[in-house]
Amino acid sequence: MAPWSASRSPLAVSMGEPAGIGPDLVLMLYARRKELRIPPFLVYGNLAFLKQRASGLGLSLDVVAANPTEACARFSRNLPVADIETYLADTPGQTNPVGGELVLEAIARAAGDCLTRACRALITAPVNKAALKKVGFTHPGHTEYLAELCAGGGDSPTPVMMLAHDNLRVVPLTIHVPVAQVPELITTQLVVRKARIVAEGLHNWFGIAKPRIAVTGLNPHAGEEATIGFEDRDEIAPAVALLRREGIDVTGPLPADTVFHPEHWQDYDAVLAMYHDQALIPIKTVAFEEAVNVTLGLPILRTSPDHGTAFDLAGSGEASTKSMLAAIRLADQMTASLR
Repeated sequence: MAPWSASRSPLAVSMGEPAGIGPDLVLMLYARRKELRIPPFLVYGNLAFLKQRASGLGLSLDVVAANPTEACARFSRNLPVADIETYLADTPGQTNPVGGELVLEAIARAAGDCLTRACRALITAPVNKAALKKVGFTHPGHTEYLAELCAGGGDSPTPVMMLAHDNLRVVPLTIHVPVAQVPELITTQLVVRKARIVAEGLHNWFGIAKPRIAVTGLNPHAGEEATIGFEDRDEIAPAVALLRREGIDVTGPLPADTVFHPEHWQDYDAVLAMYHDQALIPIKTVAFEEAVNVTLGLPILRTSPDHGTAFDLAGSGEASTKSMLAAIRLADQMTASLR
């Protein structure tokens, strides 16, 4: 990992839901920054709140207000915070509207600094959608909100969720929808659009010159020549053919029960699966605490840990930092050229 440098642009870290473990992860990792060789980051959140949580965790940290130009120089001695001024008491496990407003402002400011390249990438700590909805949040989730922020008033880009661990990268075509609705959502157009974004992201962010993408089928045995469903033949196969005509190295539709065997998935740079669990079960089986959520399709890089707010662990110091650490390290690696 690259050594610290005061001349580098920092990573941006939004502190996440205040009542959850996001602040814990940020503070605990900063406390071990030298041991873990963590690259400099700037936390977007409330300075006074972070001091309270650090005290509650028994961490003696110097938490100071800073901006992106100061963050790297301060990082070895002080935890730099882009302070969002508000009063917020530290109540682990108990959400409140002020916390929801703080979360949204932190994400917006951090994304804005990434868009101007004041920061290299955005790492988002977990949020709680129910808490955000109480303050008028109408987006399906974090990712769609970021897409709107990146649009600048124009058409929102299409964000694509990837889960990554080492060389295993998976992308669900459909995400948080009932399984019963998945077949009707799978269209040639959707497969083509998302595969293009995956190919571009693998090239631009992962530095893969000619990405190789596997596309799974929806049905058992990828439909077995339409004897077990028609989606594989009628929607997925035409998409693969079109993508190959465009010069994208795509293979499929492949049976989902065999594509994730190590000898198979290592032949590809990413696997585009048809629905949430088809993509996430394999990667969570091999890297439950270390997988990283990467958002492709945006003009900025965003990573996040692959877990939620864990209210029951907030403020205890017992939450695992592995996925958050992996998210920070991956963002650092993927934006090395922006240092």
